Amino acid sequence: MSVMITCPFVAVGGAYDTESAAKRQDEITTGRDMFKTSRLGLPRPWTSPNVAGEMANERLRAVLLERGVSIAELADAIQVDPKTVERWITKGRAPYRKHRYAVAAHLGTDESYLWPEALTREQVASASESEIVTVYPHRWAVPRDAWGRLFAQADEEIGILVYSGLFLADDAGIVRMLSEKAAAGVRVRILLGDPNSSEVAQRGADEGIDDGMAARIRNVLVLYKPIRGRKNVEIRLHRTVLYNSIYRGDDQLLVNTHVYGTPAGNAPVLHLRRVIGGDMVSTYVDSFEKVWDQATPIES
Repeated sequence: MSVMITCPFVAVGGAYDTESAAKRQDEITTGRDMFKTSRLGLPRPWTSPNVAGEMANERLRAVLLERGVSIAELADAIQVDPKTVERWITKGRAPYRKHRYAVAAHLGTDESYLWPEALTREQVASASESEIVTVYPHRWAVPRDAWGRLFAQADEEIGILVYSGLFLADDAGIVRMLSEKAAAGVRVRILLGDPNSSEVAQRGADEGIDDGMAARIRNVLVLYKPIRGRKNVEIRLHRTVLYNSIYRGDDQLLVNTHVYGTPAGNAPVLHLRRVIGGDMVSTYVDSFEKVWDQATPIES
């Protein structure tokens, strides 16, 4: 499949260099296929050329290394020849969809991350729509047991990204559940707003409570004291402009959107569940990780 793009001539020393422009157009339109180049004929950021000029899938290679999974082990798990897996990596070949599903599930990642161009926009949109379980018009409309189920079903990861999240910290049952989950080996990460930050001060002003937001965070730090310093529990302070509060239990999220001038409790909440091929859950999880990486750990 070739992509024809009309490129402007390149100006050199005040004149148009038609030879360079023609050469550049040849480079763009010659031998490009959809899995090696973008729609503009540019190299995919998730691939890199090997010595033969073929595009290797660096994302798949990296995930295998991160998970400690060998090519032979992956091939055995999804019942294909190891040489087939090797071609997916070194030559950037796109597997059949059933194999993409199997690889993504086995490695605990998203099909759309490993093979961004293997799914059409319509397929990604459809899968992402399927990730929406429920939309609540307000946070206070979320049933209390929905919060409990979110954290109770987690076997690997619980994440909380808020400014204060006082309604959770003030619930002794939720705090006890976080403690029990951590004791069972679940990683519990909590991100609170830095009470001394300008971002928290601004959010307090936006919601009409001024210093009340910082006071809530300090109160939450006290309420979380019983689990601070526990194995598998980490609490950090962040200084970001919070567009959404994120509550995670493995592959399920409750996302509290924020609306200017409206308290978080009155803003809508999305209940999301990861679906292979979708990227809504991944978008919010990636946002959580970015905040986590720049946040400051608090002392026990």
